Amino acid sequence: MTQIIVLPHEELCPKGALFNADPGISICDALLQNGIEIEHACEKSCACTTCHVILRQGFESLKPAEEIEDDLLDKAWGLEPTSRLSCQAIVADADLVVEIPKYTINMVKEG
Repeated sequence: MTQIIVLPHEELCPKGALFNADPGISICDALLQNGIEIEHACEKSCACTTCHVILRQGFESLKPAEEIEDDLLDKAWGLEPTSRLSCQAIVADADLVVEIPKYTINMVKEG
């Protein structure tokens, strides 16, 4: 099991979160399964940037992003060198510290 720490986010998890996830699951699915309703407007098909996260720890444990993900990340708000689309970033064996950016490019939120 991999431990995931989610830093506080004003709307999605004001107190932050700590949970375990099985390696092989996407960060997006791990967040959703643990009650953190991260946006995923394209239904996790790598066609938008609404599930953008920043890895504050454990970035190196993830497989490198594919070219399509890198291209989309260029459009993400608050892009950093350790940014990933959470629908494409697959949990490995190293613990992760995840920050969900305050904003997305999505003008209308799902749900």
